[in-house]
Formats: sequence, C-alpha cells, structure tokens
Amino acid sequence: METEHEERADAGRRPPVRALVAGSVGNFIEWYEFGVYGYFATVIAERFFTPAGGGTFEGLVKTYASFALAFFFRPVGAALFGRLGDRIGRRPVLILVISLMTVTTALIGALPAYATVGVLAPWLLTLLRVLQGLSAGGEFGGAVAAMTEFAPPDRRGLYGAWQSFTVALGLLGGAGVAAVLASLLSEAQLNAWGWRVPFLLALPMGLGALWLRLRLDETPAFRDRQPTESLPARDVAWAVALGAGRVMGWAAAGYAFLVVLPSYLQTALHATFREALTATVLANLGFAATIIPAGLLSDRIGRRPVMLTGAGLVVVLAVPLLALLRGDGSTLLKGSAVLLAGAVVGLMAGPGPALLAEMFPTRVRCTGLGLAYALSNAVFSGCAGLIITEAVKRTGNVDVPAYYAAAACAVSMLALSRKTAFDGTAGKAGGTDAGDRPDVGNVVRRH
Repeated sequence: METEHEERADAGRRPPVRALVAGSVGNFIEWYEFGVYGYFATVIAERFFTPAGGGTFEGLVKTYASFALAFFFRPVGAALFGRLGDRIGRRPVLILVISLMTVTTALIGALPAYATVGVLAPWLLTLLRVLQGLSAGGEFGGAVAAMTEFAPPDRRGLYGAWQSFTVALGLLGGAGVAAVLASLLSEAQLNAWGWRVPFLLALPMGLGALWLRLRLDETPAFRDRQPTESLPARDVAWAVALGAGRVMGWAAAGYAFLVVLPSYLQTALHATFREALTATVLANLGFAATIIPAGLLSDRIGRRPVMLTGAGLVVVLAVPLLALLRGDGSTLLKGSAVLLAGAVVGLMAGPGPALLAEMFPTRVRCTGLGLAYALSNAVFSGCAGLIITEAVKRTGNVDVPAYYAAAACAVSMLALSRKTAFDGTAGKAGGTDAGDRPDVGNVVRRH
C-alpha cells in the first residue's frame, strides 16, 4: 500500500489538464495580438505612422520599428518577471503577466489615430507595445517552466510543444479574425474601424485566461526546491547565450514565414490583402501540423536532433520556396510551398520550449529560459519586419526573407552542437535533465 507521502508525490507527477491549458492560454493571446499587429501592419501604418502626405513605405517601416521596440523590452520583462518567478513562484507571475497583456492589447483597439491626436498617436501606440513586450517577456519563462515542471519526465517535449502549438493557434486565430473582417467589411470600413475589433477581442479572452490561472496550483518542482550553493554566474550567462543561439533560427524563420509574410507579399509581390492572408493561414497550418509530433519525437530521440533537422531544412529550402512564390506556378504549388515553410519551422518550435527549460536548474529556470527566448526573439523576430522591409527597399532583392531565415538557422545549427555546464545535471537541481538522450525520463526518475 502506498504511503500518504508517495500518493502526494504521484499526484505531483500527474499534471492536471488545467495546468496545461492555463500555462498555454496566455501564449495564445500574446501571439494572437502579435499576429494581428503583423496582419494589419499596413493599416496601422496608415492610421498611426503616416501623416497627411507621408509615404506608405515610410509608415510601414515606422510600424515595424514600433513592433521591434516591443520585442527589445521582452528581455527586460524576462529578467524582471523571471526573477519574481524564481523567487515567489510561477503562479503569481503568470497571473500578473496575463493581466498586463490583456489590458494593453485591448487599449490598442481604443487608441485615437494620427488624424485625431496627431503625433501623440504613434507615441501612445509605442508605449502600449512596450508594456506588451514586458508582459510577453515574463509570459514565456513562467509558462514554460510551469508546464514542463508539471509534466512527467518522459513527456516534457510533448507538454512544452503545447506552448509552441498555441503560437500557431494564436497566429491562426488572428488571421481568421482578420480574414472574416476582410470578407464582411469594405476596405473603407476595415481601415476606419474594423481593424480595432481584433484587439478589443483580447479583453474577454484575457479574462478567461486569468480565471484559469487563478485556479492553478504552484508547480511541484518549485514547492520542493532545495537550497543550494550559488550557481556560477558565468555558467548561467553562457547557458542563456547558447539557449538564444539554439532558438534564433526558430525565431527568425518563424517571423519571416508566419508573421511578416502578409506585408511582404503585398509590398514586394503586389498580392492582395486576401491573397496574403490565405498564404499566411496555409503557412501557419503547416506550422501547427508538425509541432506536437516534433515534441513527441523529441521525447524519444532527444530535442537537438529534431531541431537540427528543422534548421537544416530551412537552410536548404528557404530560397527555393520563396522562388516558387515569385514564379508562375499553380496555386496548388504555391500553397504547398508556404505549407512546407511553416512545417519546417514547427520542427524547431516543437522541442524548443522543453530544450530551453532543460538547460536550467529550477532556481534559475524562469529567468534563464525566459531571457534566452526573449533575447533571441528581440533580435531575430522583433527586427524581422524592419530588417526585411528595409533590405528589400534598399537592395531590390526580393529573396531577402529567405536569406535572413537561412542565415539564422545556420547559426542555430552551430549552437545546437555545443553544450552548457548544466546539460545532464539540471535534473538533479530541479527535476529536469538535459533532454539530449532518449532515456531522459529514466535518468530523472532514478534521481
């Protein structure tokens, strides 16, 4: 017969569905909003960043600059909220960041435009984007730490993959709302007020997410953590830098193929808004289709082999896939190209969260994985739209998005071949092993 202590331990190892949903729902809202901002970038540029007589391309560059600025505040949020999460617990931080994200997203939908308040409009929008960046920086570290710490040792890849899967769901949700509005409203109505609707919808979604997180328990790993000697700052810093390098290909390719694509197709290839949205939906469907299988596979053969495969495929396929979009091929062929582009990103996104969580002991996990992810996204996701748009403008080379994604994935392949001081030892410190061997679960159970 099991003792009471053993029963409690077993219960701690069986994560409730509530933990999985509560951990990932905030990520859905975050990426829903970032997707909506990307899909409506041309409209936002006109409403907030283009005064009378201003150029469309100039307004779009300023829109992406605001987009990038929010990403550069993600590391600040990761450090701030991550430190709180490692000190006071995952649950209170998850409650705080979802509240901040919900309020700021809904406020964007209520902001007065340039025609109403002049130069104040872009500054107000940028301020809200900064606050969103702070909350998003804390969201990933807290949510991934919670989900992987609730997960059984041999299912961390699967549980972490749900965090990435909600990225796809969020982007698809944003694209779906945008597509419905584009179908129901005239172009004039969409530009006048229709673009506000997706942002305002974040309010009821955020309230539902807050309710779920208020009912969430603290993770077993955080409750059971033991005082240990200080970790060498140099080892933690190297793990953060290497973690950022390992996921930079995911960040760059994800934003190039999944978020920047609509505006790129409209400005560089002169596609219509509906055509651009259709391509984006297909890319995100491909992305969503491979995330969960990739996470499951990483539980069997390791995180790094699966991610190396995805990064290598982007290096090889990025330029040919973009060439297909520019060519005179059939609609079916072009649709297959964007579907495949999303699918290879999913191979990196599936194992990515678990890989980052397994790089850090419990006592620095929120901060470490949050910083690694935020730094990578600040540079290679947040700047993707700005860099690609400006580079295409200056060079006239429409292959820039492919080169950008391929170069970042090549660097990720190098980072994935290196290890940190915590690889193989994090399990002893906080319930997580390095995840590079198929027998990860057995290793952790023995400890």
